[in-house]
Amino acid sequence: MIDQTLLDILVCPQDRGPLLLIDNELYNPRLRRAYRIDDDIPVLLIDEARDVGDDEHERLMARARPADPR
Repeated sequence: MIDQTLLDILVCPQDRGPLLLIDNELYNPRLRRAYRIDDDIPVLLIDEARDVGDDEHERLMARARPADPR
């Protein structure tokens, strides 16, 4: 599992925006791109990300943690 401190500083390499931790992936809902996590190490390579369709986007957003109220 990714430590919250690390999650707070990780950003999408494409748009530099925040990522959501959903299951065992980091998800950018703005670009609808998912980045895998291998052995607790985020793979934040644009070429390795996978595109997410409308149905999966809705499913991922339903499972997303609530945003940090900071």
